[in-house]
Amino acid sequence: MHTSLYQTLATRGFIHSVSNTDGLRAALERPCTFYVGFDPTAPSLHTGHLIPLALAAHLAEAGHHPVLLAGGGTGLIGDPTDRAETRDLLSAERVAANTRAVRQQVDRLFENEQADVAIVDNAAWLTQLRYLEFLRDIGRHFSVNEILATETYRARLESGQGLNFVEINYRLLQAYDFLHLFREHGCILQIGGSDQWANILAGVDLIRRIEGEEAFGLVTPLLTTSTGQKMGKTASGALWLDPELTSPYDFYQYWINIEDASVERTLALLTPLPMDEVRALAALRGAEIRTAKERLAYEITARVHGNEAAAAARDGARALFGRDGGSSAAAPQTRVTQEQLAAGLGIVDLLLTTGLAGSRSAARRLITQGGAYANEQRVNSPDVVFDADAFQGGELLLRSGKKRYHRVLVDED
Repeated sequence: MHTSLYQTLATRGFIHSVSNTDGLRAALERPCTFYVGFDPTAPSLHTGHLIPLALAAHLAEAGHHPVLLAGGGTGLIGDPTDRAETRDLLSAERVAANTRAVRQQVDRLFENEQADVAIVDNAAWLTQLRYLEFLRDIGRHFSVNEILATETYRARLESGQGLNFVEINYRLLQAYDFLHLFREHGCILQIGGSDQWANILAGVDLIRRIEGEEAFGLVTPLLTTSTGQKMGKTASGALWLDPELTSPYDFYQYWINIEDASVERTLALLTPLPMDEVRALAALRGAEIRTAKERLAYEITARVHGNEAAAAARDGARALFGRDGGSSAAAPQTRVTQEQLAAGLGIVDLLLTTGLAGSRSAARRLITQGGAYANEQRVNSPDVVFDADAFQGGELLLRSGKKRYHRVLVDED
């Protein structure tokens, strides 16, 4: 019996909402072009982008053509969706730098997927728009009443925070992106997270009004735990996809430590493993669930950082957590100077610098709760200061909780 691509995506948990279920189901039976966009609000994507990226990989593998959009134009405005207050506007220089970084990142990600993708920057067309023509040709198709009725905008108005004219225009620009890609690339499908539902529908409606054609929107669920909390937050902040901001080791460690109840859903959404294997791994119980989590962590790390980095993170974790003569070499590291060591290295500062704690208060709390270790010895006071005697072979091994390690190395110079 033939299983449609749409049904496969639904089984894996990708489908939260669709603009036209039957129409999209039929459209996916032949090769089509789709797009997903990322605004460059930071110099890296993060875990919140993983589900749309994984969906894009599944669609590409099935023969569809991905267009990945780096929002160098919309990034100048800032998406107000799910924002309780006005987003600070980034400088044009910062947006341009972030856009370059995001473009390089999605390019590397899809090199790992071995998919043929088009990567575009909406600054190329948005910055060329003529204001009066845009208002006459595009703006007239939008109802301010409908925009303000959307949850994000309504909540802002009810809270007294208000909205500025720039934020109201964001939806028009994202809808225009879809229209532009429909015209220039034959793009008939936009995908994204469920928080983008209203923006995506606006593009679908704009194409119908102006071109008289049907396009589709598909949004995925957000990446959450079994209790509904967003995944991807760590003691040091967001879990970034850039290895310079979150090391492959720390990235791997995050996934191997997720709650048991989230294993099946995360395997289905974020790895390419067949569903039979996903279900078999998720059925493991007790200590054996570690096997499922190790496979999960490896597959996601390999998708983002490549097989070599995933294998190094896995082997390093096995060595560290086995503690059977293994090496800590794979753990992330921070270097300090001889001058810093001579002045004394406080444990609170070290936990903050290494990212094992996100703030000084969090570091103190970690220590008082008995979760901070140095060379496998519990640190009992936030006033502890380390000198050269604490470094074994030029290294101090810090640990936060049971499983987060970081090496502090002393420069030889």
